Amino acid sequence: MTVTICTWNINSVRLREASVLRLLREEAPDVLCLQEIKTPLDKFPLEGFAALGYAHVVARGQKGYNGVAILSRLPIEDAGQRDFCARGDARHVAARLPSGITLHNLYIPAGGDLPDPEANPKFAHKLDFLAELRDWFAERPSRAILVGDLNIAPREDDVWNHKALLKVVSHTPVEVEALEAARAAGGWVDVTRKDIPEGPLYSWWSYRSPDWSAADRGRRLDHVWASPDLAARSGGSRIARHVRGWEQPSDHAPVFAEFGA
Repeated sequence: MTVTICTWNINSVRLREASVLRLLREEAPDVLCLQEIKTPLDKFPLEGFAALGYAHVVARGQKGYNGVAILSRLPIEDAGQRDFCARGDARHVAARLPSGITLHNLYIPAGGDLPDPEANPKFAHKLDFLAELRDWFAERPSRAILVGDLNIAPREDDVWNHKALLKVVSHTPVEVEALEAARAAGGWVDVTRKDIPEGPLYSWWSYRSPDWSAADRGRRLDHVWASPDLAARSGGSRIARHVRGWEQPSDHAPVFAEFGA
């Protein structure tokens, strides 16, 4: 059995419910992890998803911002959440799949515009979040997958212009080093780059670009990681770039990976 997992920063699930339904109909992943659902759970649009077979949901919501959800065609159990930096933000939720795999859905803070933790509290929060993530996974997990909008493009070919973005939040050396420390602490494998090891690869394009596709000034902010035991059975990674071109789109594109049982 192969399980297909998709991660997508939807930038408001209520605003883009039609796009989520379209993705579920056209791509039919077994599990869809959403970030920035931007809604309390009592207003989460469950009925339409359930009608397509995604009746199993584990989520944490907030009014107007943050929020993470896991939609599944497979039965899943709530595996808890972590309140990073003790702020009460809905940035993490975990579910346990029938096979016993633990799936973490994560939304790391963007960090604001100024890459200076002394002058920018949002950037300091981002670095603190990454440090806590590193420490949390010091005892390396097994049979685990971590997905989400990690808000960092770590490799030179994960951004449209490495030199131009070295001082831009999401690609600064201090962020890249902090993300790599968290990845290495948990022994995680970057599944997308395992499957697509070379070449430019993006999952986010700014709304500010009048023609995002032609300019192609993208960044790979959305990630799929797996513990080594599961990464060895992963494949089929891809980024559904065309979804960025749908009507009223999110600025992120869905990222897919497949895992063999």
